[in-house]
Amino acid sequence: MAKRQGGGNYLFESVDNWCKIDIPGVVSDVATDSNDNVYLAVRTAQAFDANTGAILAFDRDGNHLNTFGEDKLRTPHGLWITPDDTIYLADTFDHCIRTYSPNGDPGMVLGVPGEPGPAGSPFNRPTLAVTSPVSDDLFVSDGYRQNRAHRFSPAGSDPAAASPYAHLKRGWENSEWELTASWGGGDLNYHDDLSWGSTEKHGTGPGEFLLPHGIAVDGEDRAYVMDRSNDRIQIFDRDGNYLTEWSTPSPNQGVFDTDGFMHVPGDGRMYILSPDGSEVAVWGERGHEPWQFIGGSHGLWIDSRGDIYVAQVGVPNAINKFARI
Repeated sequence: MAKRQGGGNYLFESVDNWCKIDIPGVVSDVATDSNDNVYLAVRTAQAFDANTGAILAFDRDGNHLNTFGEDKLRTPHGLWITPDDTIYLADTFDHCIRTYSPNGDPGMVLGVPGEPGPAGSPFNRPTLAVTSPVSDDLFVSDGYRQNRAHRFSPAGSDPAAASPYAHLKRGWENSEWELTASWGGGDLNYHDDLSWGSTEKHGTGPGEFLLPHGIAVDGEDRAYVMDRSNDRIQIFDRDGNYLTEWSTPSPNQGVFDTDGFMHVPGDGRMYILSPDGSEVAVWGERGHEPWQFIGGSHGLWIDSRGDIYVAQVGVPNAINKFARI
């Protein structure tokens, strides 16, 4: 039985039994393309240091269309799809970002597959890569070990910004991207005048991270970092300068809707935040019904109709759809 969720102007109805197949693994994240086809980042074995994974594609009614990436993906984590339908996948334990077409054709690889970056250098278990809605830049939360955020710009577009980071290049020398900003860390044991933060180090102060689990970019090119284990969202300008922060329980990810409100899955619930960070609605609960979260509310996407998809971790075959009403 469908059940209404949400609050205020944000009301949703659960779509029972949306997915028409049993998903062979844990759904880490979800995104939709310009046709509202749905893509799931799936870990087909839940052993973190030995995962295999894939991306599964569905139509908006939950019919399975395609599976791809099984030959390369190790631990799919964060998924992002651009307006031109380029799929970005952060492969956490492979320490890289991969792109695919909607048909599953592989594109570029950012980072060195299988090799974690040294202190201060991308990547060491990255969590999400997203593109800016107003520039051509790519922002990455380098979450589980580096406790950093990075900005990449198209090669040659900003040589002055890229130059200080030339010594950190690893595996993207021949790609279309250049590292143009990097920030975060805490409790430093690595530092020079060009970069800061360190592998396995973290902090609780402004501009420091304790597991940056996701990242979002608004229409002013500000970066919102989901500082999950610090129970907050930190906001920076595009160069990594700290602006402010919002207190939010265990934010896993943040996705803006067309009105500029952020939807945040975390702590087994859904938080809707206004542009100033105030809570507009809090909804969701743990349980085994189609409208509940049996696992953790881990990934989220909003399609062109305002419908919400929620990916859950901790249990296999867990994906929710909520239709906007």
